[in-house]
This record gives sequence, structure tokens and C-alpha cells, in this order.
Amino acid sequence: MEYSFYDFLKLLGSLALFLYGMKIMSEGLQKFAGDRLRKILTAMTTNRVTGVLTGVLITALIQSSSATTVMVVSFVNAGLLTLSQSIGVIMGANIGTTVTAWIISALGFKVDIAAFALPLLAFGIPLMFSQKSARKSIGEFIFGFSFLFMGLSLLQANAPDLRHNPEMLAFVQDYTDMGYLSILLFVLIGTILTMIVQASAATMAITLIMCANGWISFELGAALVLGENIGTTITANLAALTGNTQARRAALAHLAFNVFGVIWVLCLFVPFTQGISWFVDNVMGTKDPAVAVSFKLSAFHTCFNICNVLILIWFVKFIERTVCAIIPQKEQDEEYRLRFITGGMLSTAELSILQASKEIHLFAERTHRMFGMVRDLLHTDKDDDFNKLFSRIEKYENISDSMELEIANYLNQVSEGRLSSESKLQIRTMLREVTEIESIGDSCYNLARTINRKRQANLEFTEKQYEHIHFMMKLTDDALRQMIVVVERSEHQSIDVNKSFNLENEINNYRNQLKNQNILDVNNKEYDYQMGVYYMDIIGECEKLGDYVVNVVEASSDIKEKKAS
Repeated sequence: MEYSFYDFLKLLGSLALFLYGMKIMSEGLQKFAGDRLRKILTAMTTNRVTGVLTGVLITALIQSSSATTVMVVSFVNAGLLTLSQSIGVIMGANIGTTVTAWIISALGFKVDIAAFALPLLAFGIPLMFSQKSARKSIGEFIFGFSFLFMGLSLLQANAPDLRHNPEMLAFVQDYTDMGYLSILLFVLIGTILTMIVQASAATMAITLIMCANGWISFELGAALVLGENIGTTITANLAALTGNTQARRAALAHLAFNVFGVIWVLCLFVPFTQGISWFVDNVMGTKDPAVAVSFKLSAFHTCFNICNVLILIWFVKFIERTVCAIIPQKEQDEEYRLRFITGGMLSTAELSILQASKEIHLFAERTHRMFGMVRDLLHTDKDDDFNKLFSRIEKYENISDSMELEIANYLNQVSEGRLSSESKLQIRTMLREVTEIESIGDSCYNLARTINRKRQANLEFTEKQYEHIHFMMKLTDDALRQMIVVVERSEHQSIDVNKSFNLENEINNYRNQLKNQNILDVNNKEYDYQMGVYYMDIIGECEKLGDYVVNVVEASSDIKEKKAS
């Protein structure tokens, strides 16, 4: 049999159809379950066991461990999950991904699922054109499911018939009888192949076909599966490249977990594979050799991941310390995560409120730090330094949005419990605090954007304008410092909030003075009108920021007064 380049292209096309089907199916389910997946991830990671179960559930649902780990890395990056919580979910994702192999083993080789693919498309396509997003997502899932099994069927049909053409298998046979070296080589092949296609499920499907057709032995298929477990970590590591230190650590934990698992299984490879073979042959009693070997591979994949989780679940803290040592915290890098609020609520509502108030204080400090960056941005000249600082402010703004949402959701959960009327009022006021602090973050970002627009227009403020901006920013900074003092104080401390109101009046008066002066300066041709627009945008935004600060102080004072009374 001649295997032409055209046949090879058909094989690649079949693989492309399989991958596309998996992608569409995964995306459809993610869209359908979107917010629910996020809620499950953040609520069910209170301890390592629930974290593992969450990873299993989500990966079994969306049929992609890569999608789960990328999602986890992005949540760690946003501060919604801690590093130790993410390790548990990643462990579970490794077990959840084994479901794909069982589906292919049970359906792909027993039932001609491809025969149902076209009729399924008839149901899926109308749903895809539905106006309702939920129906559209279900349609995408059916569409992807059909394409996945059509691709699997075409992969089997277009793969070269190596069994009846041993000359084509010659180059592989050269490497199949080298004993343990062959196993190591096939681990490497599995790793590289999965890194290229970036989907362990696709490599698993190819491995199942190769073993079912008798091209390679079960042992070498198992070696490929081990390689796939290392190769699949590449997606999360690529996703973490643009993330912060914590995100990169989460991706490295995924790699370390899988590499350690592969090492210990390679040490016990012969008894481990023999045990799987005995179990499938004697307990499951499968007669068809093609189905038996696919079941053996699926059982190997599942047992390997379950055993690995059962061993390493006790070493989550050790893995965390190890990845933290390998990727140290950069001085300028911030850990974007909630420090006091964790997945579940505390035993009493009062303790939960205390944790939330500590988190709000941290939130206030973070926005103050953000304003400090804006002040630095005003005098940053080098392009690289400017862009880095601007993107850092942008990241802080995204984090402040996430923090507002997380703290508000937590307080809403607490308010659903049995609370005294004072505690309910306190929660309402804390929600106002959180909203106003997030508005301060928005103002800081608006200031940074104005400075960026001024820079892109190649305009430079006059010395007098810089003096006025510096003084206005100093007043705003003083107001922020005073706000943090008020937010931090306990109910037993008495702080004069009049200082904040006096600063606000000073900011308002100064803004009005500069507004009038700006009109005169533009008329006197001291600078052009566009320069005056950028100048007054900065002054006006600082005044707005001062208003938000006073709102926080008022809300915080209300909380302290209610608690004291």
C-alpha cells in the first residue's frame, strides 16, 4: 500500500476535525455553565478534598483539563483563588480528563457513533441559530460532539494500515524492542505530540487507535499516556506567561505534579501495567482484543491519575513551598488575591463581617498605592518604563473591579444569615464603602489614561501647570491617607473625620480657582486649548476622587458610630 502525501493531509484534516469538535463542545459547555463554573470554583475550594472534587467535576463537564487549568491560572492571576486552592483543583482536573478516554473506549470502538453524528447535527444546527444564548450554547455542544466523533471515525479510516503493511511499521519497530529505553522514548514522543496539538484528549484518541489496531503494545501505549500527562501542562504554562507570579506558580505546580507522577510510575512500570492488564482481563472480562486494550489504556490513565492525587494531596503545602522557592516574588510584583476572605463563610456572621472589614482596609490601601503609581506616571519619560507602569495601573484597575465584586458577594452571602438589625445596617454601609473605593480605582485609571493621551499627543505641561497638578495631587494623596486612617480605626478609637471634610473643601476650592485661571491662561495664549483640556481633566478627576474619598469616610464613620452606640 502506498501512503501518499494526499493521504497524510487527510489524516491531518481528520485530526483537525477532532480538535475542532472538542474545542466547540468545550466552549459550548463553558458558555452554558459560565457563571456557575466560576461560582463552583470559588465556593468549593475551601479545602484540598473539595478542590480536587471540583476539578474532577468541571473537567468531566467541559472535557478539557487544559481549559480547567487555564481557567484556574486566570483566577489565581485575578486573586480569586489562592495558590494552595488552585493546586487541589488542578489535581482534580487530571482525574476529570480521563473521562474522555472512557467515552472513546466505550463508544468509539463498540458503537459506530459517527453514524449518529449527522442526525445529531440536524438537532444541533437549529439550536445554534436560536436567539437564546443558553439554547445556542447547547447547539454548539451538540455540534462539537458530532464533529468530535466524526473526526475520530475519520482518524481511524485515514490512518495508514500498518498491520497489513509491516514495511511502514519498520521505522517504529526499530524502537519498540529496546526494553526500558523504548518506554522512555515513547514517554518523550507522547510529551512532544501533546505539546504540538495542545490537547491530551486528541493524543489519547490517537494512542487508543494505535493500540486497538495492534500497531503498538499496551505497554508502549501506556508510556505515550504518561508523556501526554506531561505535555498537557504546556497550555497552562503558556497561559501563565502573561500572568503574575502567583499564576506562574500555579502553572508550575501543575507541571511538577504531573512530572512527579510520571517518575514514580516509571519506577513501578512493569508491576503497575501488569496489575491493570490482570484487572481488565479477569475482572472486566472483555473478550474483544481491540476493546480490551482500549479499556486497559483508559484504566491505566485513570488509575495513574487517581493514585497520583491520593499520594500528592498530602503534600499540597510542600508543593506550594517548592514552586514559591523556584519562582520567587518580585519586589514590584503584587499578590493580587483576597487575604482575609476565603471560599466559605466563617462560623458566625460577626466574624465574617470582621474579615470583610479587614479586606476593605486592604482594598483601600491598594487604591492608595494605585494613586502613587499615577503620580509616578506623570514624570516617567522612557517609553518602556511608561508602558510597564501604565499596564500595571490597568491591571490594578481590573483587580479592583474583581475585589469589589468578591467582597460584595461575600457580604451579600453573610446578610442572608441570621443577623441583628445593627449587623444588617453595618453590611449595607460596608457595601457602600466597597463601591466608593472601587470608584477611586476607576478615577486613578482615568487619570492614567489622560496622562497617556497627553503623552501620545506629544504635549508638555508648563512649569506652572505642573506646580498646580503636584499641589492638587498632594491634597488628594493627603485625603487618601486620612481615609485609610478612618477605615482602619476600631470602634473604640475616636478619629476626627473633620480633617477629611476640610481637605475635601480645600480640593474643591483649589479646583474652582484653577478652573477660572485656566480660562484666563488659554485666552492669554500661555498654552493652547487642547493642553488646557488635558490639564483640567487631571484637576477635575482629582476633585472627583476627593468626593469618593469623603463618601468612604462618611460610610466608615456611620459604621463606627452604629457599633459604638
